[in-house]
Order: sequence, then structure tokens, then C-alpha cells
Amino acid sequence: MKKFDFSGWATRNNLKCSDGRTILKDAFKENDGQTVPLVWNHRHNEPYNVLGHALLENRDDGVYAYCTLNDTESGKNAKLLVEHGDVSALSIYANQLKQQGANVLHGAIREVSLVLAGANPGAFIDSVLAHGEESEEEGIIYTGEPLSLSHSDEKKEEKMDSKGSEEPETKKEEKKTEEGETVKEIFDNLSEKQKTVVYALVGEAMGKDGESDGGKKNEGGDDTMKHNVFENEGQAKDSILSHSDQETIVGMAKSSQIGTFQTALEIYAAENDLKHDAVSSGFVQTGEGNIYNLFPEYKEVRPGAPELITSDQGWISVVMSKVHKSPISRIRTSQVDIRNIDSLRARGYVKGKQKSQTGNFKLVRRTTDPQTVYVKNALHRDDIIDITDFDYVQYLYNIDKMMLNEELATAIMLGDGREDGDEAKISSDHIRPIWTDDDLYTLHVDLDVAAARKELQGTNTGANFGENYVLAEAMINTVLYARERYKGTGTPDLFLTPHMLNVMLLARDLNGRRIYSSKAELASALNVGNIYTAEQFEGKTRKTSDNKTKKLLAIITNLADYSLGATKGGEVTHFTQFDIDFNQEKSLLETRCSGALTRVYSAIALEETVSGSGSEEVG
Repeated sequence: MKKFDFSGWATRNNLKCSDGRTILKDAFKENDGQTVPLVWNHRHNEPYNVLGHALLENRDDGVYAYCTLNDTESGKNAKLLVEHGDVSALSIYANQLKQQGANVLHGAIREVSLVLAGANPGAFIDSVLAHGEESEEEGIIYTGEPLSLSHSDEKKEEKMDSKGSEEPETKKEEKKTEEGETVKEIFDNLSEKQKTVVYALVGEAMGKDGESDGGKKNEGGDDTMKHNVFENEGQAKDSILSHSDQETIVGMAKSSQIGTFQTALEIYAAENDLKHDAVSSGFVQTGEGNIYNLFPEYKEVRPGAPELITSDQGWISVVMSKVHKSPISRIRTSQVDIRNIDSLRARGYVKGKQKSQTGNFKLVRRTTDPQTVYVKNALHRDDIIDITDFDYVQYLYNIDKMMLNEELATAIMLGDGREDGDEAKISSDHIRPIWTDDDLYTLHVDLDVAAARKELQGTNTGANFGENYVLAEAMINTVLYARERYKGTGTPDLFLTPHMLNVMLLARDLNGRRIYSSKAELASALNVGNIYTAEQFEGKTRKTSDNKTKKLLAIITNLADYSLGATKGGEVTHFTQFDIDFNQEKSLLETRCSGALTRVYSAIALEETVSGSGSEEVG
């Protein structure tokens, strides 16, 4: 029979390490029955670091090691440290580690080391990771499991398993009192009355009714006894974490090897045999042994790609779908205004008189050239690989496309907004904004609120018309009068800010009744096809030639009169290229187009003069 000085778990199966990996069952099955060196703290550079050897045994729960120390000074010193409890944990050095995902499938144990449990609490693998779906590496695996001593007066037996490997086995001695009797012998000598009292005390200590009559259960009792107080002394746990337990956990969290309170909680639970969910971030044990999570993991409300927070996008899709798409990028329009030219009037003929020539007229011609508009981006390949919850490339492409459409729609309706001279500016000569276009194409009309209020109030100064009602009536009157000069095709649409729409919808008469019950009813009153709100219109101003500041309120137009031209190859195109120097996937979304109104008086821009410029400002 071989003797050993102590034993303990070299590795444990299904124990989640702090780096996220888990050692699966039979990962070190090939080491069963093998003897490997026992060294100090994985130091292989000096002979005196070899303390003895360890016999390995593969079990269902992991690999168990029976350790024998040598007679060297280092071995004797290690034996004293183990017996005194100064060193109480084992660790292994293994190579040929093969893992799939976070699971360690296979490895070869090369040596077992005595390590300081205080320095390496809990389970973790200290190694250099290798990339790939399946990889091999080498590393040091810590479990933090306590050791079991083999005293000099105990006998160790070996038995052969079905494979012929030796299996050491120890016999436990029953604890004896100072008089030499065991606890069981003392209990057997008690009277029935005394035994009944012991049963009651044990049952109360366990939180339930005890058993009596030599093992017969009381009514309402359980069929099995959950604990044996004689065989499990010293294992009772408090119902809550004590102050010393909390200090231990905080101290573990502060160590450089652990670093987080969540990991420290998981390690403490594993070391103290507390059942807990390995995924949870903490635990509290109640009197019945139930576990409650202190810090449950966060769960995504809407799994997948993050939700986008954007400005109003509805009107943008309307603009991009309703503008006239032309296969010609260089647009030219020609108009001749023959209105109010008296010399062009037809004339009556007088017999014998010479007929006169009609007068001349002026040709108005405008050309618009294209400009390239683009969105460029770069995606790190590391991010593309690491982000697995959604398609990161497609997600960024959708954002780029959304930004390109918004930029084009804003340039068509309002203008680029960048200062002149900015290299990134979309020139108003290439994509002509409807709002600031020439008066020949866009009618600029001022909202006169004071005139509307005077018309409504009249001489009846006691009448109390609400401000919303006054503004709504002023808007409707101004729009309808401007429509008299409108020369666009079909029925135009109205684009305005959400606030201005609400002002008109909240208009009430003197009796408190709402004037317009819906947006459709308001559109009918304004004689427009549809009403679209655009947050981007809010607070937009421009300077006129006479240095007045005009604030935009609404734009009325039929976008079929606006031509957006792009020749073949100039349409929206997506280019991608991989940069091997910077490990980036580069993306370019580009179009080359021009845009302009092609009919005169085909748009109406409703404005107001900002306070201090001669008129009052709409609230």
C-alpha cells in the first residue's frame, strides 16, 4: 500500500472560470492513473522547487490528486505548511488545451502545484488565448478547492478499478470524546426520554419537526432527514452573509486577479458550497437554503440592433419619392413671360393701313449642373467579427443611406445650411433649394397676423378670439390668396413645422368649439392635397436683399415640378473596399445629381418677418 501526505481536487468540472471558460467532464481523462511532479507555485527553473509527486485520478466531478511529499528541505517545509493550513489549494499546469467556444474539451496535465489559496481564490485559467473556433493553448488552471490531510496514524488502501488503475482510499475514524467514547456510543447509551429530547432539539435547529419513536415520523413530517448532525459537524451555514463574509468578498474584489465584485461573489459562493446561478451576479441565502439574485443580469428589451433616435424622417421619404427623377443631370429650363406686354396684343385691321409688327419679348433661361454628394464610413473588422447580435455592416449601411436621403431632401427644400466657402457645402447652384429659389419660381409671401386680428376683432374690442384661432385664420387667408398666383401643376402639398400644425388644429371659436377636427379637414380648408410635418423647418431664417430677416413657416409645392437629375452611373451607388493596412472595411455611398424647380411660380414659401424687422413673430 502506498501512502500519501494529502489530497485534493486538481480541477473541477463544470465550474465557470472568471474568464468565462468552463472545463468539461473528462477533459483530462488521459491523465487518469498517471503520476506527475508536485512543484511549488509552478516554478520549474530550480530543482529544489520539486516537492514530490501527485497521483491523478479522473472522476465524474473532475481530477483528484493524491500528493506525496519528498524528504528534501523543500518537501519537509511544504508538509509543515500544509499541515498548519498556511497553504490549502492546488493548481495544475496543462498544455494541449483544446476549447470550442468557452468550453475546454481536452488537455494534458504536466504538473500539479501547491499554491496560496489567498492569492488565487476561485477558479480561473491563466493563459494566453489563441484565436479560432477551436484552438490549442497552454495555461495554469486554478480551482481554489481545499486540501484533505492524510494523518500519519491513518491507513491508506488502494484498490484497482475496472481499468486496472490504482485508487487510494482512506478510512475515516469516528470522533471520540476525552473519555474515549464516540458520539454514537454516547447517543446509544441515552434513555428513550433523553433521545426524544435530542430529536426535538435537532428538529428545531433544522427548522422543522424532529422524529421520535426510534425513527417513526410525526404527522406532517418529511419522509427523509435532510441533515445528519453527527456526520456533518461544522458545515452549518448562517441564514445571511455575516460581516466577516462581506469583508472577505470585498477584499477578493479588490485583488488584481479578480477585479470585480460580481466575480468575487461567484467565487465565494463556489468556495463555500453555496448553490447559485453561475450567470447571476450575486446571491443571498435564506433560512430554507433558497438563493435570491442580488444583481440579476440586464436583459435587452428589444434584442438585436440598437434602436435609432432620429429627427422626423416621414417628410424625407415623401420628398425623395415625389420629386421628378430625370436621366439627365444637366438641367436647363427656358421661359418667356408674355404677360402684361401691351405690344403683344392682337390689333384690329383698318383697310388701307399698313399692319404693325408685334413687340419683342424676353427669354429667361437657367441651367443647373450636377454635384457629387456622398457619405463615407469605415468599419473595423474586429468590431464586425465581435458584434454577433445583429448585422453590423448592414446596420451602418442603413444609417448611411438614411443620412444621405436626409441631406438631399433638406438641400431640395431648405438648402445645405453650411456657410459659403465650406468644402462640404452642397452648392445652391447645383441643388437649388425651393425656399430660397428665385421669385420667378418660388412665391415668397409674408404672414400678416396683425391684419388678420384687426379683421376678426373689428371694432368689437371685447371679443376674445384665441391666439390659435387668429394664427389659423391668418395662415388660411394668406395661403389661399397666394394660390391665386400659383402656376404649378396639380394640387400642391403643404410642409410645415409640427408646432404650426398644432396651432391650427387647436384653434377654437368664441364658444370654445374646435374649428378643424382633423388634419384632412384643415388640408381641405387650405386647398392642399396633404399636410406633412418637418421638425427640420423649426427656427429656419434667411436674409433678404433689403437686409430683413425672414422666418420660414411653411412651403407649398407639388414636388413633381422639381426635377432631380442624375445620368447613368450617377445614381446612388455603394462602394466597399477592405484596407489591409488598417484592417478596416471602408464604405462609400455616393450620388452625382442636380436639382431645380422646372416651372415658374410652382412653389409658395410662407414666411414672417422676425420681431424688430417691422412685423410681429408667430409664437
